[in-house]
Amino acid sequence: MKNKTISFIGLGRMGANMARHLQDSGYTIASLYDINSQTTASLAQELKSQAAATPADAVAAADIIFTVIPDDKAMDELYSPELLAHAKGRLFINCATLSPEAHQRAAEAARDAGGDALEAAMASSIPQARNGTLYLMIGGHESTFDTNKSLLEDLSSDLQYIGPIGSAAKVKALVNMVMNINTAGLAEGLGLGDALGIDLQILKKVFSKTGANSRVLETDADDMLTRDHDCYFSAAHAAKDSGIANALAAQAGIAVPLSQATAAQYQKLIAANKGELDKSAVAELTFKGRQ
Repeated sequence: MKNKTISFIGLGRMGANMARHLQDSGYTIASLYDINSQTTASLAQELKSQAAATPADAVAAADIIFTVIPDDKAMDELYSPELLAHAKGRLFINCATLSPEAHQRAAEAARDAGGDALEAAMASSIPQARNGTLYLMIGGHESTFDTNKSLLEDLSSDLQYIGPIGSAAKVKALVNMVMNINTAGLAEGLGLGDALGIDLQILKKVFSKTGANSRVLETDADDMLTRDHDCYFSAAHAAKDSGIANALAAQAGIAVPLSQATAAQYQKLIAANKGELDKSAVAELTFKGRQ
């Protein structure tokens, strides 16, 4: 696979660090594109790659194109006639957390233009993108997955083939739904503990030894206490992803009141102009004296 050239479209925290890791792993990063031209130019200079003027240029320059796009609207706009004119023979690996329908539309457009597509949903954060230790959930034709498995393994410490395009997006929505509920619940538990005068270091230890333990206790608790909300996974993304899960629940006729309440908390952060803080900032809504 390392004889295949690669382009990246979308150079945010995840896309940029995935590109860095793949170059370090011996792949040729042929071209880069981001809507922010300064971001494109800076990373292209760092990686000694081509700074593409348009997404179509990035597609034309490579065999495999990774996309890390913020939302459904941006994804639909990306797959334009200009871009698809260069799609023949290309593989698109779409990594963003989007609705299943957005992934399906993108894959259908790529295939109609003579290309192919996989979705590679990521359940990890910035350090894992940089170090190639992502956990990936893959959707698409199983034969396409098998052909490109070695490339995906070079980005991940583990990966799971889920099924057809759209299926990985559904699983990722559920992952983030539960993660966001856990984060909001932890913020409430720590905030209430603080209000009750409990030593929060002791409370954290007790949580870790009981049914209150969770992955977010490890990743977010200290940040909630110290109010260190440097962004690894933004509150805005948490709101978007919980919204995707809630829409899937509505389609399935399933009530998800906890997820709806969690999404409302993150929407409050967005309304307070705190959407670009890390999701741990939900604690700003639960500790006395912080609001």
